[in-house]
Amino acid sequence: MERTIQKRLPVADAGWVTVDVYGDPEAPGLVVVPGAMSDAAGWGGVASAIDAWPSVAVVNRRGRAPSGPLADGYGLETEVADLRTVLDAFAGTEALFGWSYGGLIALLAAGERPLRQVIAYEPVMRPFGLDVLPDLRAATDLADWDAVVELVHRRIAGLAPEVVASLRADRGTWQALRALAGPVYAELAALYGPPLPGELARRADRVDLIVGGTNRGTAPYGTSFDDVAERVPRAGIHVLPGQGHMAHLEAPEELGRLLSTLATPAL
Repeated sequence: MERTIQKRLPVADAGWVTVDVYGDPEAPGLVVVPGAMSDAAGWGGVASAIDAWPSVAVVNRRGRAPSGPLADGYGLETEVADLRTVLDAFAGTEALFGWSYGGLIALLAAGERPLRQVIAYEPVMRPFGLDVLPDLRAATDLADWDAVVELVHRRIAGLAPEVVASLRADRGTWQALRALAGPVYAELAALYGPPLPGELARRADRVDLIVGGTNRGTAPYGTSFDDVAERVPRAGIHVLPGQGHMAHLEAPEELGRLLSTLATPAL
């Protein structure tokens, strides 16, 4: 399906978020919440590959153009409140999907309001990234976005030096990563705010958790996935074979097909 409109929604603290809508903007469908170092545009390939819902609405969270900046006092509560606004605007949403940090946001939102289905791909929670926080803060205070991108890919994602060097050599890719680096410290630090509920997504009728096959059981994404799964004991667990954390960029059609197969039939 193709992108049809982009909506701008006012949120708290005089902020705003934009939402890219694929398919029929009047038909309830799937709402997608990207995570850190990601924006709505990066999920276009996945949204285009989904065929189980009549519409896919991809949230461009705060801190990503053309959405507004992060607010003072930012935390996970901010993200959940923003997502409530999106869900209110897309009344009748059939399913909610989140990736990584966005997966945790989706699971928290599904603990506050009834939802038919929530799906999360490799959601993260504390102690994810704890050892990198001080260096991320220092780089952010200096607005050294090259350093932030390096820290995310080397220290958190664990990419080899030559892989990061290859990313840096691609000027367009590196500039796009730098543009997404601004909110990273605040988002990672938000994991260390108020404790999470003992059970996540308790008001969702159905919960599905997805882990990439290459990350299953391994740090940092696979082990954080396991930590989250312990808080959603009734969730269905699914593996995307041969893929890692960046499946939305490396295998968007494959991820889109998996999401479509997980769709709860319409009432």
